[in-house]
Amino acid sequence: MAGRKPLPTQVKKIKGTLQNCRVNLREPKPEGDLVEPPDYMTEGAKSAWRYALECAPPQLLKRLDMSVLEIWACAADLYRQAQTGITQTGLLVPAPNTGVPMQSPYLAIANKQAQIMTKAATEMGFTPASRSRVSMPAETPSAEDDPWADIAG
Repeated sequence: MAGRKPLPTQVKKIKGTLQNCRVNLREPKPEGDLVEPPDYMTEGAKSAWRYALECAPPQLLKRLDMSVLEIWACAADLYRQAQTGITQTGLLVPAPNTGVPMQSPYLAIANKQAQIMTKAATEMGFTPASRSRVSMPAETPSAEDDPWADIAG
């Protein structure tokens, strides 16, 4: 599909740009809010989890998004650790055997975690942005949800 990815309905409401004629009436509406991160996560990943929940628009992230948020939070923690390593060692380090300058191994880790974070945000229609492109079986829209209600007579 060409063009920009559509924004989720909830984001459009928050921004004040929601137009009734452009609402996806079949957009999934998952239940249950996300709360605390899983116990197994490192403190850095838990911090990223809480940051995402704190900064996300209210009611946007749901339990359905848990696995994607787990991946994102763990990748964010590893990314931060790699960036700290790059700060300490620089972009180039001496090769162990020859001493010739080579790319820091932290740079490869940071790049890979950035890719994982990006993919986690768009995978399988679980993220709020990609959710607006998913259609579910039609329910009978209520009068307030039906963009044609004003002209139907």
